[in-house]
Amino acid sequence: MKRLLYLLFIVASFFSCSTSDDPETEKPQPETIELTKGVWVTNVASQALASKDNIIATVANCEKSGLNTIYMVVWNKGYTLYQSQVMKDRFGASIFPGYENWDPLMVMIEEAHKKNIKVYAWFEYGFACSFGANGGHIIKKYPDWASKDQNNNLLNKNGFEWMNPFYPEVQNFMLDLISEVVEKYDVDGIQGDDRMPALPVEGGYDAYTKELFKKENGGADVPLNVKDPAWIQWRADKLSQFQSRLYQTVKKIKANVKVTNAPSVHPWAKENYLQDWPNWLEKGYTDHVSPQHYRKDIDSYKQTLQQQLSFVKSQDRKKFSPGLLIQNGSENPDESFLIKMIKENRYNGLKNESFWFYEGLNKFPDFFRDYKSGKYN
Repeated sequence: MKRLLYLLFIVASFFSCSTSDDPETEKPQPETIELTKGVWVTNVASQALASKDNIIATVANCEKSGLNTIYMVVWNKGYTLYQSQVMKDRFGASIFPGYENWDPLMVMIEEAHKKNIKVYAWFEYGFACSFGANGGHIIKKYPDWASKDQNNNLLNKNGFEWMNPFYPEVQNFMLDLISEVVEKYDVDGIQGDDRMPALPVEGGYDAYTKELFKKENGGADVPLNVKDPAWIQWRADKLSQFQSRLYQTVKKIKANVKVTNAPSVHPWAKENYLQDWPNWLEKGYTDHVSPQHYRKDIDSYKQTLQQQLSFVKSQDRKKFSPGLLIQNGSENPDESFLIKMIKENRYNGLKNESFWFYEGLNKFPDFFRDYKSGKYN
């Protein structure tokens, strides 16, 4: 009898050890989804980047507001907001005028990482070279870089003047800037928005692009109708190819650096700026998209959100976060509307969002206190 009990004890011990101690028999853990609670920080209509002390205060305010991601502008008006050897070699100016003696991006990364806040280098102007400056110093030095409209004029859309994103030298210049940031700085990601990769639909009439189209389309001339569907698709596909190059370039340097985009809403983005971001998402050319859901009433917001989600596969929703408008100029939404937008996101299973732009945080202290507390999770 004692021997039988001893054998039973041994068998029980064996099964106990094999089911509880053997790591190969443990149930797989659910995937950890990294949430994005982001805000755009710029040097326009804001003093957030004006000094090191201002950046320290900006980071503290973001932490207090429950945000974990800062999209810091690093490229606008033809200048960088970091010390750039690429810009110095080409144009003799390594940084945006007024920042010559320090490096805002370096300071932002150092301060944000102390608070476990990620920093994404946001190339705000993308392929736009200037605003109201007739191309500025970039087109003055490299006139062949200009994008042209049907009248052979430098492409100007809403005051922004554009480089030609199909021109190899322009593409390489932008990739050199992006590569420089990824190599030199401990950034968590790179972000393009409604200007990278993008081009107003009125563009593409420069000599280089017209010849390339003719070569790839049996000798046909580019359509005079800027919204000809095949002409839109051809140009959009070229920008998608650049987005793929951008993604591969970043990952080759540092595989852990994210590539994200904040385009306009689809299909408006494709029809007006040749941005086919659902294609980027589906083909793995981007790690995350934050379309600009900038609406002023909840019905419009709901309609826009449903429309955008229809272009996102269910498995890619974790890579999707709406961009919410909390300030534009001196205009702010009503706080109740802001809360409704957040609740609509949660109703649709979305845990991510990003806010345009930083200056709006101070207009909603109660909301962002609750946001940090997890009230809207």
